[in-house]
Amino acid sequence: MKRAPFKEGIRRYGAFLLLLLLILAVWEAAVRSGLVPSFILPAPSSIWTALVLNAGLLLGTHLPATLEEVAIGCLLSVAGGILLGTGMHLSRTLEKALYPFIIISQTIPLIALSPIFIMWFGYSLWSKVAVVFLTAFFPVVVGVYDGLGKSGGAYKELLLTMGANRSQLLFKIGVPLALPSFFSGLKLSVVYCVIGATIGEWLGGTRGLGYYSRRMAGSLHSAEMFAAIVLLSALGIALFLAVRLLEHQILKKRGTY
Repeated sequence: MKRAPFKEGIRRYGAFLLLLLLILAVWEAAVRSGLVPSFILPAPSSIWTALVLNAGLLLGTHLPATLEEVAIGCLLSVAGGILLGTGMHLSRTLEKALYPFIIISQTIPLIALSPIFIMWFGYSLWSKVAVVFLTAFFPVVVGVYDGLGKSGGAYKELLLTMGANRSQLLFKIGVPLALPSFFSGLKLSVVYCVIGATIGEWLGGTRGLGYYSRRMAGSLHSAEMFAAIVLLSALGIALFLAVRLLEHQILKKRGTY
């Protein structure tokens, strides 16, 4: 017998919700009692008030700008990651040539690269998209490459005895086995997309939640800054849950979930 969705949610996340409420209560009390200055760490109630008062600006102007950067950067990251991961799996030469560059790309601080992207693309959408792509494509590449590297064991041997060619092995054995690794990488990637967009907006934006939080921090409006951070966190959680749901649906249909 299946549990009701609400009861199942309480069973799985009840401890988390209780701890969250405790943290918020202690946080609120510490700020209201003066133990923590409100300009350093505003109370949760102040953050909520700032979020409500600035909802039009945050939700109407800055959130759509960040969403656009995240969406384009995520699509490019997924497409590029799948192509690179698949190409390195199919070609040992390509793997030897590209894998070191992919690793090197993750060792360069984005703070150092962002001014270069601004010099190339200006203060446009594409300078932020470039930061998002560089931040988010690596987990997809690794997930696809490692997933396709799984042997398939007896299934692969069976298809080989039936005369299957390399493309048939890829789509009938490689892709299904690679799906869990791909989705693991994708869940990390969508969260990194939000981080990349925020960094890009901090360093060279005129719109977006990252730009808004930087502007509020510069004028010591800490409640408004935290309101933007809350929205960024909510965006990352929503994207993660969306990928989690997609993973559940696809793997459940294939009988591997």
